[in-house]
Amino acid sequence: MKTTDLAGNPLSATDDAAFAHYARALQEFHCYRSDPVATINAATAIQPDFVMGHVLHAWLHLLGTEPEGLAVARDDAAKAAACAPNRREQAHLDAIAHFAGGRWEAAGRVLEDLAIEWPRDILALQAGHLVDFYRGDSRMLRDRIARALPAWDASLPGYHALLGMHAFGCEETGDYRRAEAQGRRALELEPGDSWAHHALAHVIEMEGRSADGIAWMRERRPHWAEDNFFAVHNWWHLAMFHLDRDEIDEALALFDGPIHGPRSVLMLDLIDASALLCRLQFTGIDVAARWASVADCWRTSARPGLYSFNDLHAMMAWLGAGQDASAGDWMAAQRHLDAAKIGDHAALGTAVGEPLLRAFADLAAGRYEAAIETLRTVRPIAHRFGGSHAQRDLIDLALVEAALRGGRAPLARALINERLARKPDSAINRRLVARLPR
Repeated sequence: MKTTDLAGNPLSATDDAAFAHYARALQEFHCYRSDPVATINAATAIQPDFVMGHVLHAWLHLLGTEPEGLAVARDDAAKAAACAPNRREQAHLDAIAHFAGGRWEAAGRVLEDLAIEWPRDILALQAGHLVDFYRGDSRMLRDRIARALPAWDASLPGYHALLGMHAFGCEETGDYRRAEAQGRRALELEPGDSWAHHALAHVIEMEGRSADGIAWMRERRPHWAEDNFFAVHNWWHLAMFHLDRDEIDEALALFDGPIHGPRSVLMLDLIDASALLCRLQFTGIDVAARWASVADCWRTSARPGLYSFNDLHAMMAWLGAGQDASAGDWMAAQRHLDAAKIGDHAALGTAVGEPLLRAFADLAAGRYEAAIETLRTVRPIAHRFGGSHAQRDLIDLALVEAALRGGRAPLARALINERLARKPDSAINRRLVARLPR
């Protein structure tokens, strides 16, 4: 029987065979590969009172932000609580309860304290890192991991995941050189680490190195495009590199192929489909015929009010497909968010989510001044509803679009100058410049 995990963290007595499945599921989760849910199910089948088996199963269902995962995670937590968890395991259960109740800030704090006491708890670090990402807390994306790094070395399983997470945190705080070094070291240790690959894709995107990005991703395709939860998102990054080089046909082919061709109804995949189509639309490409299938997929999966970041991307699909009734329903839902049911998201929906949905609706309806005013108000705090800098760039593009369409040439010029200072060679930015009045 195991009483500690492979990093020395205290563990309720665990059968050796069940633990072997747990360790494999955790590694699959680190790399976002294979089927960690099936693997951890094998562990709890061997040992039904395996506390950390139920804990990992809960996190796997919560951290994808799929609505159906909430009930599964609550059931997992109840099973674990009935198995006499130790203090570290109970902290995980406390964090799970907060996250499932929409109290993501409290969940992040519990996980923070957990990792301060047990800095080698890689599951607490990874869950906390994703909570930071969903909350747009770039500092904690970096520092939650930085605090734990001195307790680790390459001899410990999961060290590559720690480096990959630190790489992404460094990228989101603008330390691109450190981010690239950490990401490349992570991939040396584990070439299949999808999160580390994703972190490097963000570095290359933010630095405007689109030719390098295309070559690098094509070369490493077997490591990120197969058997991988993040495959669609990494295809999205490749499409973004092509879009930045004005290679529109390539970007459309990626949308029609691996990004949306399978008609995935997973939230993470639908976000990428909406985000790419909206960028293409703002770039002046006719994508009207492609919106309907994206909207149909959103209708299958989406539940308004659970997470504003997801809601905005669903709204893009309703608007793009001309489905005004669905767009209206989404807006109405944003105005009646119940904090008792969805926790932090009610306040975020009021401050960020509802205004952004309204601004995109105003832009689609030609109410450009209203869209401009709302976007200018929300843009400085938009990070609070999560996502990355690269993803939230769509808000900036929407503001430029509203200024250009609304005849606000000085504002449009100022905003485009912002973009040129960051990425002077971007084809998207050149297209925006061409639309300015002479």
